[in-house]
Amino acid sequence: MPQPAKQPDAIGIKTKTEARRQLLRRIRQNREAYLMLLPFMLLFTVFTIVPVIMSLPVGLTDFDMASFPPKWVGLSNFYNLFLNDSVFIKSIRVTLVFALFTGPLSYFLSFLLAWLINETSKTFKVIFTLIFYAPSMASGVYAVWQLIFSGDTYGIANSLLIDLGITPSPIQWLTDSRYILTVVIIVQLWVSMGAGFLAMRAGFQNIDPALYEAGAVEGIKNRWQELIYITIPGMGPSLMFAAVMQIVAAFTADIVARSLVGFPSTDYAAHTIMTHAYDYGWVRFEMGYASAICTILFVAMYAANKLISRLLGKYTE
Repeated sequence: MPQPAKQPDAIGIKTKTEARRQLLRRIRQNREAYLMLLPFMLLFTVFTIVPVIMSLPVGLTDFDMASFPPKWVGLSNFYNLFLNDSVFIKSIRVTLVFALFTGPLSYFLSFLLAWLINETSKTFKVIFTLIFYAPSMASGVYAVWQLIFSGDTYGIANSLLIDLGITPSPIQWLTDSRYILTVVIIVQLWVSMGAGFLAMRAGFQNIDPALYEAGAVEGIKNRWQELIYITIPGMGPSLMFAAVMQIVAAFTADIVARSLVGFPSTDYAAHTIMTHAYDYGWVRFEMGYASAICTILFVAMYAANKLISRLLGKYTE
């Protein structure tokens, strides 16, 4: 007589085998699509996945790109970061403040603008989408913001404040540590509505209009109820994708600060974790130390992503 305890194992093995066969069957059925994805996946693996995986072992070494092989130092880089590197500790505070302001606020603004644009005519949808997406593509946008926040009387912000009698003399927006982070956050909010904003727009476009008709029959009476009960639940994948993009943009912010206030910024007022990694990786070429910084940043981003997945999980199921 067969033992009952072995039956679940046999069922489990059969289920895994069937799942593998179904996966292979779907791959064969959609082989053209997988072939089109292959070039991107190869580049993504080589230039993204492999560097992320390699950052941890490299972070355990002393590697300056001049001596080979790297010298194994264990957790020494991580100890130095938290116990001996005061600039890194400050960069953590700057990054958290930066992420708390730019992440949720930029996410909300992207959703709000996408919603408002979706309510306009087809022509205005195209025009406004281009207007709000263009800053994420144009590198020259920093020159415009430098003109706005120029530290002399010709700066647009200073000129306006002096004309209104709010300040008697020009404010050094880009060199005074009291204002630097605020200016960088404002500019980051403007340029961060890129892929996340387009994902929101696509999410609104992909909702079946029949759902709104069914909602009206079920008792939904206004646009606010449509937004809560139909629109947001119907664009769950777009909300998740936009959230991930905002998390990445908030935690890896660096170019905006370096382009506006220089490197390093006054009193390290805009010195983020990514800026610290840039300093040690591309300026000092201390790859072991820079990899340790990137590993910590990756862990923080992963934790934030898991938190967002919990919050938005009910819309993606």
